Order: sequence, then structure tokens, then C-alpha cells
Amino acid sequence: MPDIMDKFFKLTENHTTVKTEVLAGLTTFVSMAYIFFLNPQILSQAGMPQQGVFVAAIVVAVFGTLLMGLYANVPFALAPGIGLQAYFTYTIVLGFGFSWQQALAIVFLVGILDIIITLTHGRQAIVKAIPEELKAAIGGGLGIFVTYIGLKNANFLNFLVDGNKIMSINDQKYDGGAVKGGIHSLTASGGATPELTKFTDPAVLLALIGLILLVVLLMKKVPAAFLIALVATTLIGIPMGVTNTHITAANSLSQSFNDFSHTAFAGFSHAGMGSLFQNWTHASLAIVTIFAVGLTGLFDAIGTLIGIGNQTGIFTKADQAAFEADHSFNSKMDKALVVDTFTTTLAGAVGTSNTTTLIESSTGVAAGGRTGLTNIVAALGFLAMLFLAPLVSVVPTAATSPLLIVVGIMMMSEFKKIDWQDLGAAIPAFFTSIFMALSFSISYGIAAGFIFYIIVKAAQKKWADLSPILLVISLFFVINFLLIAFI
Repeated sequence: MPDIMDKFFKLTENHTTVKTEVLAGLTTFVSMAYIFFLNPQILSQAGMPQQGVFVAAIVVAVFGTLLMGLYANVPFALAPGIGLQAYFTYTIVLGFGFSWQQALAIVFLVGILDIIITLTHGRQAIVKAIPEELKAAIGGGLGIFVTYIGLKNANFLNFLVDGNKIMSINDQKYDGGAVKGGIHSLTASGGATPELTKFTDPAVLLALIGLILLVVLLMKKVPAAFLIALVATTLIGIPMGVTNTHITAANSLSQSFNDFSHTAFAGFSHAGMGSLFQNWTHASLAIVTIFAVGLTGLFDAIGTLIGIGNQTGIFTKADQAAFEADHSFNSKMDKALVVDTFTTTLAGAVGTSNTTTLIESSTGVAAGGRTGLTNIVAALGFLAMLFLAPLVSVVPTAATSPLLIVVGIMMMSEFKKIDWQDLGAAIPAFFTSIFMALSFSISYGIAAGFIFYIIVKAAQKKWADLSPILLVISLFFVINFLLIAFI
């Protein structure tokens, strides 16, 4: 069996072993497990049955992650993207007024659009059009983004909000009066200032212990340092009262599948696709939304693949050359992009928000994962969640956040490829990387980098450096920003 796996996944060629891949797969699984609890919580606010969304997310994650491992042979797991979950509920449904069935139809059409772009090598052309310094900035920016997520999840940061700068509470304009029913969300215009926490909360202390433990293990070059730190931090959290050892019975599997039957293919019903284009105003908004979401998902995937794949050597120079020169789908990156698009189409069909190649995959890669075998293990873990959901929820956020912090640090090595002495390269690179973290969006970071790259090259009158593809994509980004601002 080891020889068969070695041959199929090319383990020796990728300088890895079955043991390393299994441990990496377990690390990816545990790092991503929280998404399957977060996804139904967010989408249920759009009116969707929570347990049905839970099952749908697992179905698409298992499908996409297995296909990515078996077809593309890379360790990148797929699941509903966090930012896209929020966009689905708060923008498409609650903001634009679409029903959740129509929103699912939009997700499906986004997948179809991305399939067309991918199969016609549109994504290949986009990747080739990205300047090398921006590719490096995307990789380093992902490092900042991942570290920032880890710091937030660990609650190492507090945010002081100036009351005079509050714009809205619970998505309603704030007029300075009392708020009824409690505060669920708050938006301030530049009035939020981050500060370091006081480290008095047990969960924060546990995350700090986990971070120190992980750093020590890595400096000692201990194999499976990420998984060891994860398990050890979870166990340390028991006497601290952070790890929840009270395992309750989850909703019955039969009820979950009953709810799933109501979400699956709901996007194709009269309440979904059947009513999406009934009038011009609704149809035009749907069309613009499809392109906006498609662009976001496309660049989330490209950014993650470039950032992690190039930095770790998963995409070798030969593979990158094949991707740019070959018009078939033989390279790893080609295959990975194909899987990413088909998985989003399935998501819209079975009843969840857009999927993407998740940045949390970087934890498994950092743990040594280099082939699709990592994905097979992770996918089996996702499938087991149908039966072991209460057990998976035992792992506290304080145990997973140190992994993200350290992985982000590792990814920042891409910045060394940028000539920071050259302002023409430094300015677009800066906005690419910083906007990823501060806007909490990979695609918005890329948008900022593209736009400032055009501004810099125009100021330098280096028109030959501006490819038509870069200009068109930047125009779409600008349209997307205008849409958000005025609708």
C-alpha cells in the first residue's frame, strides 16, 4: 500500500512521506473544522435551515478537497469561504434584497462563469498578466492576512471605538440614541484603534501558551510540531476551563439530511433561478453581482495558490512554465483552478455559499503536506464531522490561532523578492499586502495593488508594462467598488 500511494501521489518526487502527509492532513482538517460551524450560523441569518447548510458545506468540502487531491495532487483544501459567507448573507440577501434561493442561483451562475473563464484559459492569462513583484506581494500579503486572522482569533488585539465615529449598529444608521435588543454588529469610520490585550482572560493566556510552545517546537525542529502544539494546547485548556469537555448530542443525522433536502437544488426552484431575472432592475443587479462575486472568488483562489504554492515549491518552476505555455490542463495549477471552479458550481446546487481554496490549507502545508494525500486525509476528516461534530468542537480557537500566526510569518518570506528601494515596485506591493489584512479580503488587496500599479506605471509613462488584461480586471474592480458604495 505505501508503494502504491508513493507512485500515485509521487511522494518521493515531492520529498515527503505517508506519515508526513497524514499528519499534514489532520492539521488541515482541525484548522478548518471551525468553518463548518461558522458557515451555518452566518447563512441561517439569510433564512436558510442551519443543519441543512451544515450538511451542504460538508458535501462540497469533501467533493472539492478529494478532487483537488486526486486530480491536481496538491494539498489545498476547499470549503465555503468566510468572506464569501458574509457577502452571501449581508450583501446579496440582506443588502440587495435577494431571497436565499436566488442567492444560491447566483452562486451557481458564478461557478458557471468561472468554469468558462478557466476552461478558455482566462485564468491562465490573468496569472500571466500579474507582474512578478505583485505575485510576491500577494504571497507576503497572505502572510500578513493569515497572521492577522490568528491574532484576532487569539484575542491578542482589542479595538477601541470612538463613539463619535460610529456609523451604524446592527446594520442600521446610528443616530446616537439607545439601542434596543443588544448590539450584534458595529461599524465605525476610522474610529477603531487596535491595542494589545491585557492577557488576563484564560483563553488569551492559553493562546499565548500555545504560540510559545509552537515556536519552541519549531526551533527544535520537532516533527509534526503543528499537530503536537494543537493537541497539547487543547489538553492544557482543560484545567484552565477553556477547552469544552462537555460533549452534547448533536442534532440527529436524519434531521440534518431532512433540512439538507430543502436546501439542495433550491437555487433551481421558482423562488430561485425562476424569479432571478423577472424584471430588468433585479436582473441587472444580479448580473453585476455575479461578475463581482466571480471576480472575488477567482482572485481569492489565484492569490492563495500563488501565495502558498510558489512559496513552498509545490508549484515548481517547471510546473509554472507548463501553466504559462501549455494550452492543455496538465500543470498542477491548471488542475487546481479547474477543481476550484467546479466546486463552487456544486455549492450553489446543493445549498451553500461560494467555496474557495482556503488559506487555512497553509497550516497543513506548513506541517509538511506537499501532495494530494494530505487532502484525502483532510476530506475523510470533513466526512467524519457528520458523526463526530460534538467531538470536533472540543478544540478551542485558542489552540488553532497560534498555527495561523506562525504560518503567516513563514509566508512573509516572499517579501524578499520585492525591490523595496524602487518606489515603482514598492508602492503597489505595499497596498497589495496591507489591504489584504486591513480590508480582510484577499481580492480587495489584489485590487488595490492592481490599481496602484496602473497609477505608478502611468506616472512613469511606462505604458508597455500595462497589459490589457490588467486594465480590464482593474476596471471591473472599480465597478465593484462603485456598486458597493452606491447600492
